[in-house]
Amino acid sequence: MLDVEKEHGRTWIWTALETRSRLIVCYFIGDRLLKDARSLLSDLKSRHKVKPLFVSDELPHYEDGLKELYHKKVKPELTGRRGRPRKTLKVVDSELDYATVHKTRENGRVVRVEQRIVFGEPKRIAKRLLESPSNTINTAYVERSNLSLRLWDAHLARKTLTFAKSIRWLKSKFALVVAFYNFIRPHRSLKISVDNSFIQRTPAMAAGITDHQWTIYELICYNNLCQ
Repeated sequence: MLDVEKEHGRTWIWTALETRSRLIVCYFIGDRLLKDARSLLSDLKSRHKVKPLFVSDELPHYEDGLKELYHKKVKPELTGRRGRPRKTLKVVDSELDYATVHKTRENGRVVRVEQRIVFGEPKRIAKRLLESPSNTINTAYVERSNLSLRLWDAHLARKTLTFAKSIRWLKSKFALVVAFYNFIRPHRSLKISVDNSFIQRTPAMAAGITDHQWTIYELICYNNLCQ
């Protein structure tokens, strides 16, 4: 009997979510290694103009990846002594805000949640949190989106026979699911009231990427429609 996990290993899906619009900004499918964190964070950095408040779990690869991407090189002062000058120092960008969430579980249930500021000024982070939907450091939004993705993509369901047997098909199907999430399915928390009626909005609408709810036809034929 073929042991699929032993043959192909496990696959890790990294996602980055913008909490205000609930938009999945980018994702990466690979392993749970530093190089994979670099890929996700590099993609994320290319998509924003102002540094956001980064929040994640305590996987150390996030911290290491952010330090590599957001740092300034500082030359040490000359001492006037003989010998080689000291190496240029890499100092984390003072404008980088990053916090983590640690969950303590007992018997499979979360009994305590602790927040820790890794980079950034506490006062500045507190101000940014007041402008966010939840006002607290948490990973609830991305965890909720993960639940939706598992509901819509059988490849992501746990302990079933529908797990992905091919990385090619996993990537293709997941791309469709993310596009469906961002552009087609309205998000309940994003609806707005206009003239005594409610307008349903998708994450892409809330983020200002599009002005209407897409159809399946628009998504599938997007490249042809744009030509």
